[in-house]
Amino acid sequence: MNTSAHRRARTVGLTALAALALTVPLGVTAAAAAPADPPVTNLAHLDFLLDEATPPADVDGHSTYRQAEEPALVMPWTYADARDGGTFERVGGGPLDPETGYWGQGAYNADDITRAAVVYIRHWELTGDDDSRDTAYELLRSVAYFQTTDGPDAGNVVLWMQPDGTFNPSPEPVELPDPSDSGPSYWLARTLWALGEGYAAFKDEDPAFAAFLDDRFDLSLGALNRQVLSRYGTWTVSDGKRVPAWLITNGADASAEAVLGLAARVAASPDRASATALRQLAKGIAAMSDGSTREWPYRAVLPWAESPAIWHAWGSQMPAALAAASVVLKDRALARPAVADATSFTTTLLIAGGPDNGWNPSPVDRVQIAYGADSRVQSLLGVADATGSEGFEDLAAMQAAWFFGANHAGQRMYDPATGVTYDGLQPDGTVNRNSGAESTIHGLLTALALDAHPNVRRHALSLTEVGDREGLTWVEAEDAARTTGEISTPESWTGESSWSGDKLTLSRGETAVFDVGTAGTDRWIEPVVWSEVGERTSSTWTSDRGRLGSLQLTGPRQGISPTPGAMHPHTLQKALPGSRDELRVVSTRGEVQLDGILVRPFVSRLVLEGDGGARTELVHSAARSPQKVRVGAGDLAVYDDRGREVRAKKDRTGVLTLPAGGFAIVER
Repeated sequence: MNTSAHRRARTVGLTALAALALTVPLGVTAAAAAPADPPVTNLAHLDFLLDEATPPADVDGHSTYRQAEEPALVMPWTYADARDGGTFERVGGGPLDPETGYWGQGAYNADDITRAAVVYIRHWELTGDDDSRDTAYELLRSVAYFQTTDGPDAGNVVLWMQPDGTFNPSPEPVELPDPSDSGPSYWLARTLWALGEGYAAFKDEDPAFAAFLDDRFDLSLGALNRQVLSRYGTWTVSDGKRVPAWLITNGADASAEAVLGLAARVAASPDRASATALRQLAKGIAAMSDGSTREWPYRAVLPWAESPAIWHAWGSQMPAALAAASVVLKDRALARPAVADATSFTTTLLIAGGPDNGWNPSPVDRVQIAYGADSRVQSLLGVADATGSEGFEDLAAMQAAWFFGANHAGQRMYDPATGVTYDGLQPDGTVNRNSGAESTIHGLLTALALDAHPNVRRHALSLTEVGDREGLTWVEAEDAARTTGEISTPESWTGESSWSGDKLTLSRGETAVFDVGTAGTDRWIEPVVWSEVGERTSSTWTSDRGRLGSLQLTGPRQGISPTPGAMHPHTLQKALPGSRDELRVVSTRGEVQLDGILVRPFVSRLVLEGDGGARTELVHSAARSPQKVRVGAGDLAVYDDRGREVRAKKDRTGVLTLPAGGFAIVER
């Protein structure tokens, strides 16, 4: 192996790759691919992003495998800006100093190096491609170099490097922790991910290199144990909710990516230290499951212990991590929150519009990126593999179709012909046509997952547009048809949640009336209210058919949340009939600060379509009781609120009985 391996022309094209025997990574149970089905994975653009840098000699606390013999490191540039003619220019993060050639952040970063290594590892394991093996080797050497090997921060990771190989441990804008190897971080979690999968892949192929990777894995595991898992079993409070105190950066999202590496390491060669860390971290993630079928966040595994009010699609591999841990540790209990997330929350999200950057808690940040879409695909496939439920595979196909045009812009976000994944999809349908490392990596991780699941791949590729969508909607407080309250404009980010725009303040006796439209089904109504610590407020909510419920709220204890006060949806006791469009609220105590109203149908529906008459219809229940639902023609599968297939059929009019909290999929 040598540092120029990544420069070799990739001689295996898409057609030839289809003929290669497929091997399947840990936890994947894929059917055999039909010979006529070409894979969708194309590494060409990620290959283009790779470059070499030779760090200065004898940097204290940093070294890598065979550094004297192979001094250059291989790494992807952070960004690639679109240029005329469909070309790209590789660029770093932050402003460029033309005199030094340094970027405000750097050219390369540990987050992308680790995840790029996972891409090449998985491609090599899936296809046997020698170039991918060699590039995985080079990238893992780079991963190791970013680790700090001694001193009080041993096992932690520097984040940024300049084009000449010089570290930038304190970039602009400032990253936390600062300097970047001074504490636990996302990049520590991703280092464990890459090293765990790297060790598993090279254990038999190159035992000497695998032993080096295992030593470096143990180095970062030591940092994890010292800085995070030393608090295992302790709990704290965030906005009145009990949350685990042993998550990386208080994040289930960061912790999930470490769990993926821990699971791979334990599966490859079980040892007590890794297995203990895997179980402890997975239990912390599982504890972040919240809500119910009808109450926000609808049984999602939340990403951040410091705020029970937000969920984001990027980095949302919490269910994937729990599924992997449950398989490796043979502990079904760890999979239950993942199944609940997939059954209740992910279906709600998918039907409402897809992998939004932020429900904070209102769906305020509706930008969508590959990292978020891929995280949902990986989680659904992880749950499918752990449970054997084909329903989750079908949901994964519908989510993966986002990359091929089934999104609100109707635009392809990943191109199998070039390997380009675009950097983002704006709420107005505008596509950000840059293609940096993160987007490229996560587009490829989805492509690899599809190639490992050929039936899911065929399904996803057949769906290229949204035919119909009826799900959760959002009504802004300032859009009240009439009100005696005060509308004002708060600062958007509270420190732990976001106002969606203006807010409506209702003092005692003040009212507001909203037009939420009619629907073909009853709906749960969830006002999103900001509550100050210790403040008591009451409000009564009615329709023209009568009382829907009252909210009697007391602002929760702050705990570890960054800001006193909390923004949270609160479900009214009774549903709003589908035939009624008017919703009225009166404040009966204190000042009710309203951000808006979530309107969630008892039955939501999404239809995706494609060429040749392909059509997949998803219906999902948020009701407490079985619901009669009319669906289109096609092959029907019905699942309960635990993702288990149940015996069901349509009558002559196309009506089926949908279990409470369950979902059904109709394909043709």
